[in-house]
Amino acid sequence: MPILAIRRWADLPDAERVRLLARSTAAIFEPTLMASIEAIFVDVRERGDAAVLDATERFDGVRLDRGRLAVSEAEIGAAHDATPAPLLAGIREAIANSRLFNEAQLAATSGEWQREVRPGFLVGERFAPIPSVGLFVPTGKASYPSVLCQIGTPAVVARVPEIAVVVPPIPGSRDGAVDPATLAVARELGIERVYRANGPAAIAALTFGTETIPRVLKVVGPGSPAVTAAQVLAQRFGVATQMLCGPSESLLIADDSADPWRLAIDLLNEAEHGADSAATLVTDSVELAATVEAAVAEQIAGLPDVRAAAALAVFSDLGGVILVDSMEEAVALADVYAAEHVQIATREPEATLALLHYAGEALLGQDTPIGASSYSIGIPATLPTGGYARLNGGVTARTFLTSTSTARLTPAALAGLAEPTLALADHEGFPAHANAFRLRGLGPDRHEA
Repeated sequence: MPILAIRRWADLPDAERVRLLARSTAAIFEPTLMASIEAIFVDVRERGDAAVLDATERFDGVRLDRGRLAVSEAEIGAAHDATPAPLLAGIREAIANSRLFNEAQLAATSGEWQREVRPGFLVGERFAPIPSVGLFVPTGKASYPSVLCQIGTPAVVARVPEIAVVVPPIPGSRDGAVDPATLAVARELGIERVYRANGPAAIAALTFGTETIPRVLKVVGPGSPAVTAAQVLAQRFGVATQMLCGPSESLLIADDSADPWRLAIDLLNEAEHGADSAATLVTDSVELAATVEAAVAEQIAGLPDVRAAAALAVFSDLGGVILVDSMEEAVALADVYAAEHVQIATREPEATLALLHYAGEALLGQDTPIGASSYSIGIPATLPTGGYARLNGGVTARTFLTSTSTARLTPAALAGLAEPTLALADHEGFPAHANAFRLRGLGPDRHEA
C-alpha cells in the first residue's frame, strides 16, 4: 500500500477539491460539535466554576476541587525550578527570539504616527494594549510549552495589563497536574495567572468569567476542533478571537531541485501532530513524488507508534502529494489553500515567494524548516489554519493592540470639507450632522437638497 496519497489536482472532482481545501474547518463547524460546545457555554454561564470542574472531569478524566482551578504561585515556582537546564535554555531562546521579532514589528509598524496629508489636515493613529486577554495552551496529545512562548511573548511585549493562561490538566492525572514546562514558560514571562481546566469549558470561563477564572476581552491559542469551535462561539458573546487556529497543517512547494530526504523530514513535521492535521507536498515532478514517498517510508519507521500512526492517517486523508502541471500552478494552488505553514523548496525561493500572497508563514529554502519556526526562529508560529491565512496572520504583538485614529483640522481645512460633507449629510437625512458646518457659518445653504 502506498504511504502517500498522490493526487493530480487537474483530475480531482470538485467535491474532493473542496474537502482538501476545507481540511480542519469541516470538523470545527460540524453541527453536532457546535451544539455540544454551546451546551458547555450555557452551563458555564449559569453555574460558573462548578460547570468548569464537571467538564474537566468528564472530558479530561481529572476531578478537581474548586481551589485547584487556579495554579498557585508555589506550583509555578516549583515547576520552573525543576525544569531541566537544556529545556529551560530552549525556552529562553524561544522567548528571546520571539521578543526580538515582536519588538521589531512594533517599532516598524505600530508606533504612534501623525501626518499632514493636505494643508491643515492632520491625521494619525495611536495604539494601546487590549486591557485583558486569555491565552489557551493545549495539552492532551503532547506537552506544548512552545505555544505559550509563541503567544505569551507578544502579549507581554504589547504590555497587556491582564493576561490569563488556561491549560488543561494532564489527562487522567490524579492531582490535576499541569505540564511543568508550560508553567516554567509562564514564570519566565512573568505571567502569574494560570488556570487548569478543560479546553472548551476554559474558553467559556474566559468568555463569561467565573468565581475563579476572569472574563477577558480576547482569547487566542491553537487547539483541537472543539477548542477552536469554542473560540468561534465566544465571539457571539463579545469576546474577540484570532480566526482560526485549529489543527496543524503544512504545504511544501517543491520542484525537481529539492532534496527528497529533507522534504520527507518536513512533511513528517506536521503529520505527526494527529490525524486531523494536514501535510501536503505540491510539485510538478512525478519522479520527486516517488522519491519522497520512499524517504517518508524509511523515516516513518523510526517514529514512535503513536506518531507513525498519526502521520499515516494524515498522508492517506488530508495530506500526501498533489501533482500540478507547472510551478505557477503550484503557487496558484498554494494561494487558494492558504496554509498555516508554507515551505518553498525551489531553485529560486525568493522568486516563488514573490508570486505567493496567502500563507500563515513562508519559509524559504530547505535550511529553514518548519521545526525551526515552531520553536526557535521567533516569527509567529501560532497561525491561521483552514484557509484563514487569506483573512489574517499569526499571533503577534499587534494581535494584542487596539488602535485609535486621530485627526486635527485647521479652520481653513474644515471649511474645505464643508461642501462635500453637506452633500452627503443632506442626502442621508442627518441635519445635525450638517449643522456641524452650517451653524459654524460654513458652506452654502443646502437645505433644499
